[in-house]
Amino acid sequence: MDYERLFNNRALVPEHPEILARWRREGNAAVRRLACLLDLPYGEHASERLDFFPARLPEGARHAPPLLIFIHGGWWRSLDKRDFAWLAAPWQARGVSVALPNYALCPAASVRDIVQQVCAAVAWLHGRAGRYEFDPQRVHVAGHSAGGHLAAMMLAARWPQWAGHLPADLVKSATAVSGLFELAPVLQAPFVNQDLQLTEADCALLSPARMTPATDAPLIVATGALESAAFFEQQDLMLKAWKGVVRGPVLLAGDNHFTVCDRLAEPGHPLFEALATELARLD
Repeated sequence: MDYERLFNNRALVPEHPEILARWRREGNAAVRRLACLLDLPYGEHASERLDFFPARLPEGARHAPPLLIFIHGGWWRSLDKRDFAWLAAPWQARGVSVALPNYALCPAASVRDIVQQVCAAVAWLHGRAGRYEFDPQRVHVAGHSAGGHLAAMMLAARWPQWAGHLPADLVKSATAVSGLFELAPVLQAPFVNQDLQLTEADCALLSPARMTPATDAPLIVATGALESAAFFEQQDLMLKAWKGVVRGPVLLAGDNHFTVCDRLAEPGHPLFEALATELARLD
């Protein structure tokens, strides 16, 4: 495959500047109108910050709300948590709290560094469930593109090895939208690997498709119908590698690599409802 072309989503979707501008505009509007705590530090580095959007629980709710952690994409080298604050509104309305972590970007950080930062963010949140009033037994991680890779890595993480007090099943389920699960093809895409600087050894250590999931927690896999063949190849590799835990795939009709993200905030859409069903199953 011509991965240099097939992974270049911005070139394949000419309208991407308008989509990114809309996300940024709607994200800024969301933090002005929604209940939220901004730039909570989960580590010492300036990039190690997250935004938290507490749920509006219905009266008489039996439990603290579940937590949805959304990890943004951007080839590990672009975008920001604030660009996706608009995702929080429909989930808050469903009684789900939302956390949006940032991480350092390549080339200043390596993909391995970023995986460790996201692990730190998830562990930090788990340890503060009481303070932020969500249920630590109902944590779901979702991510888009590179964020889909990071979401899958959270299901592969051996949490007790990270910290002895953490449960092995810290993350109860995950969703990867147009995710990256086998990193070897990225070595054939110089336009992005010039910043990532991945090696064959990195691909062996950081590809979820080469790993065994830590638990039987389900992974929802979704891909836009208008994605390039490279992303369907990624999906198929993960379906085979994690066939015991994968739910789906969910085909997002009419969606390209960017608009797939919008479906995570669209009540009634099959992807939104699949995620909502998974969160309800955890109840």
